[in-house]
Amino acid sequence: MTSHPSPATTLNGGPAGRGNVRIGVVTFPGTLDDRDTQRAVRVAGAEAVPLWHRDKDLKQVDAVVLPGGFSYGDYLRAGAISRFSPVMETIIEQAKGGMPVLGICNGFQVLTETHLLPGAMLRNNHLHFVCRDQKLRVETDRTAWTSDYSAGQEISVPLKNIDGRYVADERTLDMLEAEGRVAFRYLDVNPNGSLRDIAGISNEAGNVVGLMPHPEHAVEPLVGTGRTDGLGFFTSILKNLLKGANA
Repeated sequence: MTSHPSPATTLNGGPAGRGNVRIGVVTFPGTLDDRDTQRAVRVAGAEAVPLWHRDKDLKQVDAVVLPGGFSYGDYLRAGAISRFSPVMETIIEQAKGGMPVLGICNGFQVLTETHLLPGAMLRNNHLHFVCRDQKLRVETDRTAWTSDYSAGQEISVPLKNIDGRYVADERTLDMLEAEGRVAFRYLDVNPNGSLRDIAGISNEAGNVVGLMPHPEHAVEPLVGTGRTDGLGFFTSILKNLLKGANA
């Protein structure tokens, strides 16, 4: 994997010259977890900026999260319609320029539909909705969203999906493995039949990450799993953005 571009050089200019880091959270029709994601951003110490799907303006954010839910009711297939929302035109352009983007659950599905991440998400192999605390292994700390973890670290975060089965052809899977782009794997049980137990992946540059489990539900000990294993996603990006601004 190549090193991801410095956040301070993204198309929005990054946090350079500002004391706060602004992380946008997109809301589509049918999004469920935007408020939880905004709270996770604030718990980590950044400013959460709501972004509406029909607005191309990203409001000078330094990074973007596509949260979970059932955007457009998952019609056609999960993420297929959201991929054409006006906000995604700007996000795709800026992600290709180095802006950090995290897709959680439905957000991961949207990222595969935009081809910012390879592969596709299909119906769970058992054809049932699954909702559980899920153990994961962090496979890489070399992305903008995972640098606060250690490779090999085991974490537990909530999982809830029905179209969570990650698939790709063998050549793509081998490429992801060889380039260190498998970000997370399911441990103990594979809850949806994802190939090679893949729970999350990154793009080649490491600025775009998608996963099916929900780290935003595991940032405070009072709720979710009762642990804060998901907070590292949001502290990782905060630290990387600040480091890039101060470089």
